[in-house]
Amino acid sequence: MKGNLITLEDSNTVSNKEMRMLLSVMHKYNLKLLSAEKVRSAYKVITESGKFCLKRRKHGKSKIKNGCVLTEELILNKFTNTAQYFRPKDGTFFVKYKKNIFFLTEWIEGSECDLTNIDEAVNCTKLLAQFHNISNMIDHNKMDIPRILNNWPKVFASTLNNFEKFKRIIDGKRIKNEFDILFFGNLENFYNMGMSAIDILNKSQYYKSQKLANDNKMICHNSFYYQNIIKKDGEYFIIDLDSITIDLQVSDLGKLIRRLMFKKAYGWNFYFAKVLIEAYNSVKVLEKQDLEIILAFIIFPYKFWELGKKRYMKQKKWSEAKYLHKLIKITNYSKAEQKFFNDYSAFLKEYI
Repeated sequence: MKGNLITLEDSNTVSNKEMRMLLSVMHKYNLKLLSAEKVRSAYKVITESGKFCLKRRKHGKSKIKNGCVLTEELILNKFTNTAQYFRPKDGTFFVKYKKNIFFLTEWIEGSECDLTNIDEAVNCTKLLAQFHNISNMIDHNKMDIPRILNNWPKVFASTLNNFEKFKRIIDGKRIKNEFDILFFGNLENFYNMGMSAIDILNKSQYYKSQKLANDNKMICHNSFYYQNIIKKDGEYFIIDLDSITIDLQVSDLGKLIRRLMFKKAYGWNFYFAKVLIEAYNSVKVLEKQDLEIILAFIIFPYKFWELGKKRYMKQKKWSEAKYLHKLIKITNYSKAEQKFFNDYSAFLKEYI
């Protein structure tokens, strides 16, 4: 992991005020702070006892507790490929400092994994499956994870309702630019893909699987991507467990594959998705109904919807060139996505 060293010349340096804050917080962990550097939204803190990762939040006390307890339970069950949490001297899960809360984890000295490399992606997918397996074995009663599962067919349908809003906004424009015309021209295609995802879920064993996930408190990482996977000496480590949820665990896999398919290295080639599915299956067995649910997560047009929301609802201050570049990148894969859907559907028919 790379960060910004504390120097007077560095504009990203930790200020004197921040240093006083960090000294006070680390004292609550009975650790003497020697130096610190900013790394994204966290601090890499150097102490007499070694390096640690200190994170600051405005809220989310229960999430921090859940992440800490889950990590402790995973380690008790021999899953050590995660960053250990450390409790302050008082035995709680975080330190309060004015309007902020801080929590401390192990600093894993490695690099973010390269998911565009299929071999690394395979290893990370196996790690995800192992994480799911072990998390199903732990004592869930020590955690307080909200048991409100997403009703994904309902979530997808609600999201697709925005497509009609996008259409009305574009229709109401007297002058339509290149982005408007291209976006409008692709609305129906992506809407239909979203409807296909809902249809797949409704015809699958989704609701049975959802009940099973709820009854057994199945844990999802909920943000399994390269930023939260560290590679060190050939091993992979999952970090940031404070956003865990109770949900269908295959949603972690489906969302991961969906994000990767937009990468140039994958280009919506079903072969790569099949490789990742087989890697996961080699550790945690997938049933045909799981594969159907995964397909729904993969093909739902989340990126297209997200871009439309930023443009027409949130009116994010991006340049026209940036908006158009992102839209072209998404729409250029339309034919490849359709072939992916056909290839995956054929794979499902043959799956036993």
